[in-house]
Amino acid sequence: MNCVTSRGLPIVDATTPAVLVLPGPVTRDATPRLCAEVRARLQQTGGGIVVCDVAGIGPPGLAAVDVLARMQLTARRAGGRIRLRDPDPALRALLGLVGLAFEVEGQVEEGEPAGGVEEAVESGDPAL
Repeated sequence: MNCVTSRGLPIVDATTPAVLVLPGPVTRDATPRLCAEVRARLQQTGGGIVVCDVAGIGPPGLAAVDVLARMQLTARRAGGRIRLRDPDPALRALLGLVGLAFEVEGQVEEGEPAGGVEEAVESGDPAL
């Protein structure tokens, strides 16, 4: 039996999304560069998702919302989408306020109970 060993880097699972860390503070001047990075990472991985680590963007403002919206638009045009990692609650609230919905890493899907949560049953409840 022959065993062929390959040289070079190991094969990487293409289903693992690329991660883009956004440095803080995010300004509108960074928009073209960040959009180009999203487009490039979608092309490199062949995947449909780029994870954007937004933990370090600092206090959220409309500039951050504008940059994220343009990055999402760029990703959609390239056939993908972005997912936020570690967003500040204030950023999530601001995105919701302006009507932008972003997928968040670790977020429970709609209609699904959170992991480790059990529904309580009252002793007088009828069986289903």
